[in-house]
Amino acid sequence: MQRALATHPPQCFSTPQFSPKHHYFHSLPRNKQYPLTLSTSFSLSRELLKVSDSNKQQPQDVNSEIGDDEDELLQEKDFAVDDGVDLGWLPAFPHVLTASMSNFLFGYHIGVMNGPIVSIAKELGFEGNSFLEGLVVSIFIGGAFIGSIACGSVVDKLGCRRTIQIDTIPLILGAIVSAQAQSIEEMLLGRFLVGLGIGVNTVLVPVYISEVAPTKYRGSLGTLCQIGTCIGIIASLCLAIPSENDPHWWRTMLYIASVPGFILALGMQFCVESPRWLCKAGRLDEAKNVIENLWGSSEVDKAIKEFASVIKNDGGDLDSSWLELLEEPHSRVATIGGALFVLQQFAGINGVLYFSSLTFKDVGISSSALASLYVGLTNFAGALCALYLMDKQGRQRLLIGSYAGMALSMFLIVYAIIFPMDGEISNNLSILGTILYIFTFAVGAGPVTGLIIPELSSSRTRGKIMGFSFCVHWVFNFLVGLFFLELVEKFGVAPVYGSFGAVSLLAAAFAYFFIVETKGRSLEEIEMSLNPKFQGKRSSE
Repeated sequence: MQRALATHPPQCFSTPQFSPKHHYFHSLPRNKQYPLTLSTSFSLSRELLKVSDSNKQQPQDVNSEIGDDEDELLQEKDFAVDDGVDLGWLPAFPHVLTASMSNFLFGYHIGVMNGPIVSIAKELGFEGNSFLEGLVVSIFIGGAFIGSIACGSVVDKLGCRRTIQIDTIPLILGAIVSAQAQSIEEMLLGRFLVGLGIGVNTVLVPVYISEVAPTKYRGSLGTLCQIGTCIGIIASLCLAIPSENDPHWWRTMLYIASVPGFILALGMQFCVESPRWLCKAGRLDEAKNVIENLWGSSEVDKAIKEFASVIKNDGGDLDSSWLELLEEPHSRVATIGGALFVLQQFAGINGVLYFSSLTFKDVGISSSALASLYVGLTNFAGALCALYLMDKQGRQRLLIGSYAGMALSMFLIVYAIIFPMDGEISNNLSILGTILYIFTFAVGAGPVTGLIIPELSSSRTRGKIMGFSFCVHWVFNFLVGLFFLELVEKFGVAPVYGSFGAVSLLAAAFAYFFIVETKGRSLEEIEMSLNPKFQGKRSSE
């Protein structure tokens, strides 16, 4: 069941420790309100750094030339310690990390069926029935498709935070129902409920992170989605090891899957709501408070002004229609989002992950679980690189480089297959190509695809465009997984992998010509540059 590992367009921080001086807390304004959220401690740390910075001795001629406003901006420009380490991401990190628990669940449920499916089939009475075994896996995708459709409307009404909490219900229930299943029908129901929850979260979490993260760190924090998925897959594969000796261990694994759901529901209670959604809902004071705590007080006025400008020109009501995706500029972004996922799936990630176990067998790695673990670790290493590069190199460059690397990997494997060589050399080339393909996918094609779509989307239709794009993803994910083996049997591995390489080159060209770079730009700046309403207003002025 390796194809299950490819159901996500598939990073780690060492949190610095602070030692506040006791006298600092006496210097805090007594009338300042600090809301009880996960960001409270980081807001205090921000104040500490500002106080510490203001106490430094400055040359007299410099102080005399800097006004009070400019001095405040200098103090708040970068959340950094004296040694120059940039910590501007830190206040938003707990909120993003908590939301990324959804992706851990996603990865866990992807891998949880990889090993125990044989034991499940034997115990529930459908052993040897390949159709039912495939249905247990594929019904997950069906539930995810429906969840992706429903998410766009729900998040408009309730906001990201509440929707994530509500979405833990099918995730928890699905895991428990699956764990207690005594028949194939109960197992299918549990897997469908889990897929429903995953479909909502894969849409919702990238939107939440893009709207909560500071502009400068949005790309790096956004890659936590992928790193959560990778860790979830690895965790499920490691926990599956006892299933080789205990035929009933799969029930324990599925019970364990419910625990992160409870943690997520509780953790989101202490997380902030998206400031952009709060503005659309008319809760302006709450939005200002979130921005001050997560982005810094110097960003409040600028951000609120941008939010108001977007709402005024594009509409701020919370009942946007799906039909609006047929209008510009929403239709263009929806088309780009759908095309990115089509290219991602036709570039062969499903097929390569499915076929990787057979490739590893050629070099003596007969355990499919061990082969999957190697794949998961490679994916994780690529995600860590994406974490570092996303806000340094930019989304477009990573996409182009990623797909170019994937194409090179496919052609390397094709070369090893077509041209006869010593068996060991040929197998090593195939392994190298497979590892390189998965690594380069995880660096760009995986994380960038899920990140750049909400960045390009307007505030009004962001949830619906993400929902549509992921619906496309689930459909083509299913189709590629369904027909891959049939195509390999009919045409052979080399032509199929060669076509994956050709599509990867096409995807690189698509990224070059159609993707707008979003690095270092606020979501409102991106929207205003793409929306003809804003362009027309500027030209009239």
